Amino acid sequence: MSLLFEPATVAGQTLRNRLILPPMCQYTVTTKDGVPGPWQMVHLGARAAGGFGMVVAEATAVTPAGRISDQDTGLWNDAQCEAWAPIADFIRSQGAVPGIQLGHAGSKASTWPAHPGFDSGPIPPEEGGWETVSPSGIPAVSASAPTRELTDAEIEEVIAAFVAAARRADAAGFDAVVVHGAHGYLLHQFLSPVTNRRTDQWGGSFENRTRLVRRVVAGIREAWPADKVLGLRLSGSDWVQSSWAVEDTVRLVRTLVDDGLDWVDLSSGGIGDTYLGPKGPGYQVPLAEAVKRSTEDLVLAPGRGLAVDGDGPDGGARRLFVSTVGSITSFETAEAVLVNDRADAVGIGRAALVRPNWPAEAARSLDDDRFRELVAAPYHRGTWGRP
Repeated sequence: MSLLFEPATVAGQTLRNRLILPPMCQYTVTTKDGVPGPWQMVHLGARAAGGFGMVVAEATAVTPAGRISDQDTGLWNDAQCEAWAPIADFIRSQGAVPGIQLGHAGSKASTWPAHPGFDSGPIPPEEGGWETVSPSGIPAVSASAPTRELTDAEIEEVIAAFVAAARRADAAGFDAVVVHGAHGYLLHQFLSPVTNRRTDQWGGSFENRTRLVRRVVAGIREAWPADKVLGLRLSGSDWVQSSWAVEDTVRLVRTLVDDGLDWVDLSSGGIGDTYLGPKGPGYQVPLAEAVKRSTEDLVLAPGRGLAVDGDGPDGGARRLFVSTVGSITSFETAEAVLVNDRADAVGIGRAALVRPNWPAEAARSLDDDRFRELVAAPYHRGTWGRP
């Protein structure tokens, strides 16, 4: 019996296993209006049918200006909400918890889709590009569209946009929402002293630089149903000197537990032109482990976080749910993360792009009989899915 396939109750949602399809930008909408379409249904639905415990939709913009590209999905209007609803419903029908990532690209907005055949860098204004916004008018990477500093009133509008998008995510039927605070996008730009040079309440001290993230999480918590999962994706380290580091991540996460955070997903990087961090299988696992170890003493309120004792959603002890991601492609590497208690769940991203049935294959390879439960009924005649 593999630990990967032990269920987990987070808030009021039960994941059938500890494998998460993380949000991965698809840059594929039918028209440039942020409305998801057939691609999202097929992409996410296939991984739900492939056995993941949670399937998280791509970074979805909370405002038009917050899109990374003009091919991004959004949740700033009701038409987008209505289009997401059948997708969330299908994910759930296949046994996975449907989740969605909400984000704002900040200075990394208005770029061409990262697809073969497209130019790299910013979209020129004459071809539909737009002005980007940021904490201090400093781009997270040099190859960016012109960016300007947000006003105090505009920051409040960003917070309101995240909260409104979370309400629409609830209406669309998603049972988990994860705030994008990583990879050099707007919330991460506020966290990092490299990109945040403000001298008002939004910059300078640690408390001020983290204020926007804390306000967004607290605002969503008030609007988000108590039995649904509230998560935050963070770059655990920028791997840049005098920037955001794992110690800062630990400090922030500990404060957010009181704001109702259930789940933190650890990635890294995104500030600066050159990645200077570690590489290789599981290279980000130490970041998740550091957060997990540093929060094990925190007991969450009933109904929050991961249930570690008791069967009911409100029964037993609760602690923060911590997941890891990054170059985890082998079944054995993923299993070792849990065996060694370095995280509570594992995100399988790029490997799942070419192997949508990765969880079912993993269960079969690890001799866990539960693989039969992960094979969609119409596929049971497949060689690896037969009894």
